[in-house]
Amino acid sequence: MCSASGRPLPADRFRPTDPQDPKLKMAQDSSSPTYSAFRKLLFRKGFERREIVPEGATSKDIGPQKILPKGALRESLLRRFGIKREPGNGPDHPDLLCSTQVPDKRASAVRLFSLNVAHGRRTATHQALLRESTARNNVSEIAKVLRHVGPDLVALQEADGPSAWSGNFDHVATLADHAELTDHYRGDHNHFGSERYPLSSGTAILSTWRLNDPISQRFGTTWRDTKGFVVASVKVPEWQGMELDVVSVHLDFLRPSLRKKQILQMVNALIHRRRPMVMLGDLNCCWQQEPSSLRLFNDMLGLRAFRPERAVPTFPSNRPRRRLDWILVSDELDFSDYHTLKTPLSDHLGVVADLSLR
Repeated sequence: MCSASGRPLPADRFRPTDPQDPKLKMAQDSSSPTYSAFRKLLFRKGFERREIVPEGATSKDIGPQKILPKGALRESLLRRFGIKREPGNGPDHPDLLCSTQVPDKRASAVRLFSLNVAHGRRTATHQALLRESTARNNVSEIAKVLRHVGPDLVALQEADGPSAWSGNFDHVATLADHAELTDHYRGDHNHFGSERYPLSSGTAILSTWRLNDPISQRFGTTWRDTKGFVVASVKVPEWQGMELDVVSVHLDFLRPSLRKKQILQMVNALIHRRRPMVMLGDLNCCWQQEPSSLRLFNDMLGLRAFRPERAVPTFPSNRPRRRLDWILVSDELDFSDYHTLKTPLSDHLGVVADLSLR
C-alpha cells in the first residue's frame, strides 16, 4: 500500500488488532493507567478532526484532503481498543464524555447549580448555525444532567426565550419541564430583537419550590449591553420554611470598569433586602486578575465565595483555565460541598454547591 505521494506506508500502520495483545488488554481494563490515559486522549477536543486511516484503505482514501468527519476519530479508536459503547450513548452523550457523579446531598442541605447555557448551542461556534432539533437536543441533555444532579435551585445565564437564532422555543420553560422542576422565571435582557426577528435572552432561576416576587433588571450600561440579573425569594422546607433570596446574574465580558458599574447597580437594587441571599452566575472575572470586583459583593452585600483563591476553573469547558462562574452566599449560610461538573453542556462548566445553615 502506498501513500498519496507514492511512498510505501509503514506496515505497522495497518497491523490488525490482536485480541491477546497485552497492551490492548490494558487499554480495555478500566482500572489500568493505560485505560485512563486512553480516555483522556480519546475525548480531548483537539483530536476530533485528526486524520485516521481505516483498515483496508486505498491510497485515494488517505489523500491530504481526506479528513474524517467530526467524531470519526473517537469511533475509530473505540473500535481499535475494543471498547463497546453502551446503547443510547452517542459520541457526545454526557455519560460517555465524562462523569457527572456528585456526592449524595445531606437531608438538611440545599443544592445549588449554576450554568451559562450559551443559548443552547453547547460548544458550537454560534447558535444561529444550528438546527432547531439540535438546540432542542442540547437543552434535553442539560435537563438529563439536572435530573441526575438533583439541584433545589438552578441559575442560568444566556438563557433563551423564543428566539430566531436558537430554534424559536422557550429554552427555560422546556428545561424546567424536562428536568421536572416546579417553578421557573426568566428575565429578558436582550434589546436587539424585533417583531420579525425576535431575540429573547437573559438570566433565569429554576426551582423545586415556588418562586415569590421575581424581578428582572437589565443593566443597560452601554448600547451593546445585553446583561442583567433576576432575583426571587423561596421558602426552604429543609430550613423550617426560612425565606431565601436567590439571584442569577451575568456580568459584562469585556471591561472591568463596566463590570463594576453593573455590580453597583445590583447593590442599589439588592441592598435593602434583609433575607439570607445566594448569588449564582457568570461574573466574567476571576480572583487572580480582578479581585476588586469580587470584593465589592462582600463589602457591600456581605456575600462571600467558596475559597476564592482556589483554582476551580470553569471556562472554557474543553480546557478550563479561568474561574468565571461563581456561587456567593451570605453569612447565615455555609458551604458543605463545592465542585464543577466536567460534562461539557456549554462553553462553561456548571458549578454545584451544597449549603447548610451556620
